[in-house]
Amino acid sequence: MEEEKKVEQGTLKGADELLKTGAKELRTDAKDAARKASHKGAPRKREEVQESEFSSKLIGVNRITKVVKGGRTLRFNALVIVGDKNGRVAVGSGKAREVTEAIRKAEQDAKKQFKNVPIIGTSVPHEVMGRFCTSKVKIMPAKEGNGIVAGVSVRAVLELAGYKDITAKCYGSTNPTNVVKATMDALAQLKTKEEIMMLRGKAG
Repeated sequence: MEEEKKVEQGTLKGADELLKTGAKELRTDAKDAARKASHKGAPRKREEVQESEFSSKLIGVNRITKVVKGGRTLRFNALVIVGDKNGRVAVGSGKAREVTEAIRKAEQDAKKQFKNVPIIGTSVPHEVMGRFCTSKVKIMPAKEGNGIVAGVSVRAVLELAGYKDITAKCYGSTNPTNVVKATMDALAQLKTKEEIMMLRGKAG
């Protein structure tokens, strides 16, 4: 009874008013928390911008089955190509029990071993042959506007490396992993005119 009289007199707030004031306080607290989070999250946005400079493509995911005493354990092996489309490219692989985790590990592995490749205009400086196991990849320069004429695996490596006009042919095994590594071997052999003249001991 005394509390009801206090409510009527205005000295004590009712339940509805308390809920309204509580809701307002929660809104203000939520706004403050969002502002603080936006200030704290600023460095993370910068990291995302830096990482967005690189593009990645998934070549394939293989299942790995291991027989142990308790039964069979299933894992996944992912092969990923990472490049900035400006002369830097790398291939990485990762293993995990989940596909997404295997892809993430493959991307991290690739970012540790970038290779710089020469780009003359929109193509390679000269013809080259790459090998890995029983796979061979022949890369030939092409005229501007020709585009990339190659298989899926080779095309992924060349596009992320930054080439736009190339003709490539595969010989032997067409295993995607072997083809990708043979393509990387071919790109590693590329040299510019200046580098070849330096190796021969001739001045430009």
